Amino acid sequence: MNPKETALFYDLMEAGLKKPLPGLSVQTAMAPVPHPGTRPFSEKKEGAVPAGVLVLFFPQKAGPALALTLRSDRLPIHQAQISFPGGRQEEGENLRRTALRETEEELGISPGDCRILGSLTPLYIPPTNYCIHPTVAGLSRPPVFVPSEVEVAEVLELPVDVLMDEDTVRREEWTVRGIPVDVPFFYFEGHKIWGATAMVLSELVHVLRESCSAAGRD
Repeated sequence: MNPKETALFYDLMEAGLKKPLPGLSVQTAMAPVPHPGTRPFSEKKEGAVPAGVLVLFFPQKAGPALALTLRSDRLPIHQAQISFPGGRQEEGENLRRTALRETEEELGISPGDCRILGSLTPLYIPPTNYCIHPTVAGLSRPPVFVPSEVEVAEVLELPVDVLMDEDTVRREEWTVRGIPVDVPFFYFEGHKIWGATAMVLSELVHVLRESCSAAGRD
């Protein structure tokens, strides 16, 4: 992507994120069935722990891509799972700042390099009692990631074209906490992106398709 193409894509995303979002109706298409725990998913939950995550686009030669992380097996929760950079909100900061701070800590990306494009629907996660608030941002040039040795085992660069390919979505039956569960996931280079990350990506795919359709692009 050249700078003009990158800017046009970000303009398209920014416009799409200003429109009403589908929220749970689309997010739950990628939720495990039955989902873990007894409490339901919801867009916001009283008493939940607020967290900010960053849905970070950046240009590659062939088109836009997203940054995801394979969490270290040394972390206390969600070890060895694919996630967005992000974490728990700290006192005195808003959730957008949380997402940017955590991304700098995990991937070495300066907040000043990020163009904020908007936000996706907050998602409550019953097993951890977290409510994640996704901020969407874009970088103007390909980044040099500096992953945290403590938090990040691997950085995944997921092309948007791959994300939007229907063949990327797969389903398997897993045993989760002793219960058979039907798990949908995005499959990329041997990785299975599932759970809350997949649910956020499901809404993102919806916005991408709606935005491309409105702009007359395939």
